[in-house]
Amino acid sequence: MGQPESHKRNDTQPLFIDGKRHTTSETFQSIDPSCNKPLADICKADKQAVHSAVEAGRRAFAKWSTTPPIERSRILLRAVALLRERNDELARIETRDTGKPFSETSTVDIITGADVLEYYANLIASGGLNGETTQLRSDAWLYTTKAPLGVCAGIGAWNYPIQIALWKSAPCLAAGNCMVYKPSEFTPLHGLPLAEIYAEAGVPPGVFNVVQGAGDVGALLTSHPSIAKVSFTGQVSTGCRVASAAAAGMKYVTMELGGKSPCIILPDADLDGAVNGAMMANFFSSGQVCTNGTRVFVPQSMLSAFESRLLEKMSEVRAGDLMDPSTNFGPLVSKVHWEKVAKYIKQGIEVDRAKLLYGGLGAPKLPDSVSKNGFWVKPTAFTNCTDSMIIAREEIFGPVMCILPYADSRPDRIDDLIRRANNTPMGLAAGVFTKNIDLAHRVVARLEAGITWINTWGESPAEMPVGGWKMSGLGVENGRRGLENWVQNKSTLVEMGGSVATVFAKL
Repeated sequence: MGQPESHKRNDTQPLFIDGKRHTTSETFQSIDPSCNKPLADICKADKQAVHSAVEAGRRAFAKWSTTPPIERSRILLRAVALLRERNDELARIETRDTGKPFSETSTVDIITGADVLEYYANLIASGGLNGETTQLRSDAWLYTTKAPLGVCAGIGAWNYPIQIALWKSAPCLAAGNCMVYKPSEFTPLHGLPLAEIYAEAGVPPGVFNVVQGAGDVGALLTSHPSIAKVSFTGQVSTGCRVASAAAAGMKYVTMELGGKSPCIILPDADLDGAVNGAMMANFFSSGQVCTNGTRVFVPQSMLSAFESRLLEKMSEVRAGDLMDPSTNFGPLVSKVHWEKVAKYIKQGIEVDRAKLLYGGLGAPKLPDSVSKNGFWVKPTAFTNCTDSMIIAREEIFGPVMCILPYADSRPDRIDDLIRRANNTPMGLAAGVFTKNIDLAHRVVARLEAGITWINTWGESPAEMPVGGWKMSGLGVENGRRGLENWVQNKSTLVEMGGSVATVFAKL
């Protein structure tokens, strides 16, 4: 069911610059992670192509930045309609490119990206770019205005390609900026379709451009003197390099990086709710989610019941034909990432000596119709983990759960639990499961993370600002605050009572 489609090879995919397709002589391959076969050849941007894309943005900026917000809103809303109309077509592209099941890409990836674009289109139409006015004296006023930044670089990640592209381009374009967007080289196929949807909706040439390539192309963008801002999503180490390079040019940055997030189960939590939450926080999207709650703190009094219920529910994680509606677990995105995750699983078994509760090395059981050459790993759960274990300290970015028991009989258990949860250089997400909502709020208030949940995990609607603390990032995406990350402020003081000399005479 759907397997031949996943093996079909595309033609060479060009770049998109100044409203037109643009080819280059050098290409690289996009690989189908479900079978390890080529999907398409992708044109790689050279230095001239990157410069042409930035220059196209510069030319378009003068008109786009002065287009009334209500008109920009109408154009972006037409793009929203096209995204929703072509949801399944785009979802199939995402499934082939990422290895995520169609049951996920068709219900999450494009839908949530379109929601963000709709949110910002409506926000700018209803005064979201308005400034403030303050009366200083009877004859003096202060007002502020928000101005777009210019041409911005968006550097996407491979786990939610089109969603992240929309999270970046939606507020960028809504605020009046132009963007040069570079998808991840591992999942590049969404870039051209998204650019052509924007163009069909009426986004002028040069406002949204797509260049393809690996880190060297991203570096060309980041260092380009005409780029005003860099928005990057990816791992912490790469984000540090990107932020450092951007800072050298005094560019604005938004960094959405990784995490090693705590999922805290309190003793009074509903067992099924806690297990479901922990599974969502570890196995959704094959564990390739930056906000995953991979450190699951479970009270000793609940540990046995939690483990038993988890084992019972692991049958609900179903690997298989990615187009089968019942499949909800796919392969990892690439061979290099598969090798990394397998190395961590081996580390947990052979070096950390954690108790392997479920999964381990090797591929999950697959139907005969599904290629065994894909980058498959088993959903894996370790228990009796300690804070010092490598698998409990480093971001794995795969379907690997670490259960960390804690003594709920200790009088200082909450203080100790929060100390352990915060004992990481990263601070992207955190969550708590409990029936005591008052306690939940008090625990969440002390967790060092930018995104937190109570009795749920993972949802991040368009209205919710998301961004990390500590090494997990700078700035936020989504929500009203997300728009502020794409504008610069201007303050103007208006004296209506006479000359400057008269003003000083009054003081």
